Amino acid sequence: MQRKLYAAFLGVALILVGTFCLSSVKAEERLRIAWAGGSSSAPIWIIQEKGLMKKQGVNAEIIRVSASTMALQAMLAGELDIIGTSVTTLVSSRLAGADVVMILAIVPTFPAHIIAPKSVTDVKQLKGKLGGVGRPGTTTEIGMRLALTRLGVDPNMDVKLLPVGATADALAALAKGIVQFGILGEPFVREAEKLGFKSLIDIGTLNIPFHWNGVLTRQSTIQSKSALIAKFSRAMIEAIHIYKKDKETTVKIISKYTQITDPESLDRTYQAYIKLLPEAPFPAPDGVKTFLDYMAATRPEAAKANPKDFVDMSFVQEAQASGFIRQLYGR
Repeated sequence: MQRKLYAAFLGVALILVGTFCLSSVKAEERLRIAWAGGSSSAPIWIIQEKGLMKKQGVNAEIIRVSASTMALQAMLAGELDIIGTSVTTLVSSRLAGADVVMILAIVPTFPAHIIAPKSVTDVKQLKGKLGGVGRPGTTTEIGMRLALTRLGVDPNMDVKLLPVGATADALAALAKGIVQFGILGEPFVREAEKLGFKSLIDIGTLNIPFHWNGVLTRQSTIQSKSALIAKFSRAMIEAIHIYKKDKETTVKIISKYTQITDPESLDRTYQAYIKLLPEAPFPAPDGVKTFLDYMAATRPEAAKANPKDFVDMSFVQEAQASGFIRQLYGR
């Protein structure tokens, strides 16, 4: 009789323990991710569409937000674990005291072009002209300033830069003659060409270190969810591999998220990032230093900051050391 009671008790205990463990695993294996922006977020879209987090055994909630600032606020409030955004969000939040770090680079430089009339054959011919950029502090405004400086044109003295809004607004400002040059990414470069403009400079070819898009999380989240962050990192690395090696799938996903249907526009959007996406997406300190240096003139704390403190390269290092990246690319 006692054996039967013991067996029954043991059976109930095992069921309860099993249920508790299953619930704990389900609660632990949950990750909340948000992204903002355009086609530079394509690897995150691929993670969603190809179920790469499920493949890693993680129940991931991936949502779109209208602005990086909203995503950051939600992450700092504990409502999100990971966000896809630029180095500008990273630096501004960390200088303000947040424990935010970049763990992956998605687009490590500027995927944008300086657009000008066809009659302009040299960037120095832009001197004295009015250029369109995004609002102060945006990646397009920074990209224009850094590119002009790199090419020997002083963005403060030689030209005048006018904030004209988002990329579509910048194209409209060019078309209406409000500005004489501007900064655009694909597929807007193609649309500008239809209007008689041309790409004067592909800023991406200047190789200016700058994390146009990357993956941010909190150091406290790394401490509590390190294994999950590692799984997300592998999913991102695999998504970049899919982008590079499976054009048909990637173009369909880009079309779904951007609502672009024109084949040439889709192809040019796809091609704009394929050479920029890194196989091993290390969040390089140099990509942070560029922006810290840019801010140093007006933010003394930026000049004192160590760019290495803004990144955590351990997750990509682990994926590389384990052979995961090598296995994907077959070498």
